[in-house]
Amino acid sequence: MESRGPKNKVENIKQKNAASDITDEEVIKEILSGNKNAYEIIMRRYNQRLFRIGRSFINDDDEVQDVLQASYIKAYENLQKFEHRSAFPTWLTRIVINESMARNIKNKKSNLYSSAGEDESRMLSLISKDMNPEEKASNNELKEALEKVIDNLPLKYRTVFVMREIEKMSIAETSECLKLTEGNVKVRLNRAKEILRKNLINVYKENEVFSFLGSRCDRIVSNVLSRI
Repeated sequence: MESRGPKNKVENIKQKNAASDITDEEVIKEILSGNKNAYEIIMRRYNQRLFRIGRSFINDDDEVQDVLQASYIKAYENLQKFEHRSAFPTWLTRIVINESMARNIKNKKSNLYSSAGEDESRMLSLISKDMNPEEKASNNELKEALEKVIDNLPLKYRTVFVMREIEKMSIAETSECLKLTEGNVKVRLNRAKEILRKNLINVYKENEVFSFLGSRCDRIVSNVLSRI
């Protein structure tokens, strides 16, 4: 069944900012009315956030993209069951977290993140080199080093750090997504900052860390749309 919604709300969904004024609720109604292409609005709206959160669980970009694709398909298949008990992005985030944790269990990767070890020391040494702010911002090696140091945080601290400090999620939403008390979220974030403070807090650029834009974003959108 073709959607009868306003043309100006669905014709430009491939443009990056075309649907910024459409609420999630409006998009969901459009999808459930039969316009599955409107699902692209959801994916482009949350790709960056969900990739970063998935990446905090799994230290493999390709595998995280597989998780995102599976999560989007699962969310689409269960869209009618979304009951608005939590915010829609929180619901989506929980699906990605569950898929990521299941993938970690399947691949027995959970213990890979238990400690930073010698590799972290090497990266911290790189970051601590004398560099002015302009050099730090433009240095690709630094960006890679920062991502590596975040990767090497223990899993329980890394996930909270990414959600709170990189994605700027609220304590309440982070708590709901991870099923932790707000107090535990604060404790874990503080511990993550303690580990990173000397070499990370003042130099990382949140908009560059674990970026998920351009062709990778397009590939996820295309793959999911072809399967739903």
